[in-house]
Amino acid sequence: MKKSNIVLIGMPGCGKSTCGVLLAKIALMDFVDTDLLIQQKEGVRLQNIIDEKGIEKFIEIENGVLSSLNVENTIISTGGSAIYSEEGMNHLKENGIVLYIKIDLQTVVERIKDFSMRGIVIRKGDTLEDLLKERAPLYEKYADIVVKSTSADASENVEKMISAIKEYRLSNNI
Repeated sequence: MKKSNIVLIGMPGCGKSTCGVLLAKIALMDFVDTDLLIQQKEGVRLQNIIDEKGIEKFIEIENGVLSSLNVENTIISTGGSAIYSEEGMNHLKENGIVLYIKIDLQTVVERIKDFSMRGIVIRKGDTLEDLLKERAPLYEKYADIVVKSTSADASENVEKMISAIKEYRLSNNI
């Protein structure tokens, strides 16, 4: 079965949205950002949902959006917390190759200056380091492909992604 979607996962600031748009243009695919779908569904910014309804409710809403997403030939940029939604991630994997954009802690810290208004699912008192340690094993669990982002140059990262996707498709007859 040909999996027609590419699902991007990874920490906030890894380039899922930025690289996703470029990847969609180059690959002649559609593009969907699930964070934007959540905001459209709820009518408020992600941070407002987290602040007003709490982390658990946000994850429940995100799971609903991921689980009901039915697209073909689409680059899907997920929120960094998508991996907390087992049902949603399994649904996305049915028709998608999951690509984990891996960045190190220093890069996360450099790119996420102020995460208080960014809509990041993080428990009070936790640091970005805590978040990375918690999430990394989940990103690895769902990933079909891991691409290490070592550059702030989105075009360079997209080239790595395209090569990795081609290699994955060839070796798995997809």
